[in-house]
Amino acid sequence: MLCEHLFRPLAHAVVVPFAALRVPPVAVVLAAASTGVLAAVELGRGRFVVAALLVQLKTVLDNADGQLARVTNRVTVFGRYLDSECDLLVNAALFAALGARFDAPGRAALGFVLLTLILSVNFNTERISRGAAASWDTSALGRAYGLLYGWQDRLADRVLGRRTIFGWQVGALANLGMTTQLAAFGICIALGHPLAFVWVLVCEAVVVVALFAVQPKQEVSLEHR
Repeated sequence: MLCEHLFRPLAHAVVVPFAALRVPPVAVVLAAASTGVLAAVELGRGRFVVAALLVQLKTVLDNADGQLARVTNRVTVFGRYLDSECDLLVNAALFAALGARFDAPGRAALGFVLLTLILSVNFNTERISRGAAASWDTSALGRAYGLLYGWQDRLADRVLGRRTIFGWQVGALANLGMTTQLAAFGICIALGHPLAFVWVLVCEAVVVVALFAVQPKQEVSLEHR
């Protein structure tokens, strides 16, 4: 919901001039990653408001790269791999900065692991519900994608592939995607309590487990966007 009603419209305002200027979508992916890493630097320095704003700018750019690729008919597998790997890099940088700033490497590592797993469940639940197989190619970025994400996809196939996935589960998990996560992280940072986001993630993990703990007998129909 947050993505659809706030960040995608903001991203569209960026896409229009970028498309007119023929900015490559890959350049936007790299700009988003650079912004995210800069946010991590500012978080590590204790400049919380600046870091929070940069995190939200990263989210806008992250929503813009896919839109730009579709509008300009430049959707590529290379862009998909690069985007996914840059997101993981930014998340690692943010949590590393969090751990260093507050001398809490254990809690930061827990947050990074939980965020990675929640996003993986979100992605793979939607993928499996469509009947799509996990895949990557033998290019350099493809191999890196397989190394970083392949084990997650295979694990999801083993655990979730044996269960009936309902539309309401896909819809609920869609609201725990990257846009929502970084918005919540940004709020915690702006309030001066970035470590609180780790506890937000703990609560989210409980919700995710609860979503799959019970299998209703009758499917509730909900079209996934």
